[in-house]
Amino acid sequence: MQILYATEPTPGHANEDVVITGPTWAIVLDGASARPGTDTGRIHDVPWFVQHLGTELARRLTNASAAQLDDALAEAITATRQLHEHTCDLSNPESPSATVVAIRGRDDQLDYLTLADSPLIVDVDGQVRAIADDRTAHLTDYSHEGVRAARNTPDGFYVASTMPEAAYQAIRGTLPTPQVRRAALLSDGAARLVERFRVVNWQELLELLHADGPTELIRRTRDAELAETDAERATRRGKKHDDATAVLVTRLQRATA
Repeated sequence: MQILYATEPTPGHANEDVVITGPTWAIVLDGASARPGTDTGRIHDVPWFVQHLGTELARRLTNASAAQLDDALAEAITATRQLHEHTCDLSNPESPSATVVAIRGRDDQLDYLTLADSPLIVDVDGQVRAIADDRTAHLTDYSHEGVRAARNTPDGFYVASTMPEAAYQAIRGTLPTPQVRRAALLSDGAARLVERFRVVNWQELLELLHADGPTELIRRTRDAELAETDAERATRRGKKHDDATAVLVTRLQRATA
């Protein structure tokens, strides 16, 4: 694989996204920001959580290259729990959490997993499509209390937090690697040109990534955020700025003699 990525925090804040890549795999985690003053029951913050969860997942993809992605994520959540279960209240519903999107090449297959609202964009024989877990787009109550009640429930949505079983609720599958021309892993902050501002479609976003790179995608996203009017922002969910991470993967085909 050839992998190119960029990540940038919300201006003035710590980055709660994590990107880690290996020779045959890539992962992006997007931590959920805690509301100011929220008691999470932990002494560790969201960056600590996503960094450790990402490290545990990367370790499994490196050392157990044939493991199923959902099994690897479940084990990573369990291992992260064990790092701080004696110092933090892991039963607190406000515990830090993260979305996860991952791919892994294996023989002539490309395995993928996406949990919560970080999409995977794939070009399969010239057809570009988004593979996304869109359950967060169909909640009936977006208040703080409503989202908290829906988190990691069958009628709501699932994220990586303290419950290993959430890994098995991810959208996951396999694509034939020879047919995959390129792929992009995005945190939702890097998907905003499509999902929030609707100035490009997924194919155009992938073309932008391929032609100009992840840094340019994030720059254009920041420009769109700054150009958004108060009236426009009032009609949209989410904050003015967000951490943004974009990964472009090309040359997925197995080398031949």
